[in-house]
Amino acid sequence: MTAQFLAGGPVADAVLADVRARVAALARKGITPGLGTILVGEDGASAGYVRKKHETCEQVGINSFHIGLSADDGQHALMDAVAQFNRDPAVHAYIVQLPVPEGYDSTAALLAMDPAKDADGLHPVNLGKLVLQEDGPVPCTPAGIQAIFVHYGVEIAGREVCVVGRGPTLGRPLSLLLTMKRPGANAAVTVVHTGVKNLADYTRRADIVVAAAGVPSCVTGDMVKPGAIVVSGGISWEGRKLLADVDESVNDVASWVTPRLGGVGPTTVAMLLRNTVEAAERSTF
Repeated sequence: MTAQFLAGGPVADAVLADVRARVAALARKGITPGLGTILVGEDGASAGYVRKKHETCEQVGINSFHIGLSADDGQHALMDAVAQFNRDPAVHAYIVQLPVPEGYDSTAALLAMDPAKDADGLHPVNLGKLVLQEDGPVPCTPAGIQAIFVHYGVEIAGREVCVVGRGPTLGRPLSLLLTMKRPGANAAVTVVHTGVKNLADYTRRADIVVAAAGVPSCVTGDMVKPGAIVVSGGISWEGRKLLADVDESVNDVASWVTPRLGGVGPTTVAMLLRNTVEAAERSTF
């Protein structure tokens, strides 16, 4: 068996086409959505992610704003940047690019954000809305993974999903999203982590496996049942080389798998811009 790819590019294109149309509708009301980014330090991968977000904003007509801080500027500078974007009416949504350097408190910055401007959907108010199944910005990578499933017609309702990873940006919110009683969800979700001794017992049982641990090759071919659908959501870096959570041996067992490059990455950016345009739409109410 050779797995087919769940490529994120076509999914992102569809989401961005919708974003572009909504931006045009706002423009007719004299409103241009604005996305802000705050980057602390000189991490090359983070800088690349921020650059991609700004490039995509330009493609769909969203204004973008950036505050760059050095690793030596200190927590007060980060908090000042958050306060600046909170006050700026041209910035409808913004992010603090993670991770921040050692010595910075990203949680304090997150708590200081205006929840209505939370482009990542990670403020406690917005995560609470997710728990309560209320409308609000959904964390971007989980939303992108769900969009991939919907785009490719992957049946979720009633199926067993195993999420490997429990982090607040991916594993936990994804488990909440996929258990909701609504289209594209309603699954039975088990959340495990790499500290579980019998990890393969859980993953081999699942119809769908989402690796979200940020541990290279933590899901291998012998850990999934034949025909399973496997998504690599977590990544890590070895120098400039991107390492996926899902080992390439999975391609010989699974029916569908996300590619190492061009999987959830494009959909994550697309969902960030969707959250931004929705924040701009809410500001007109």
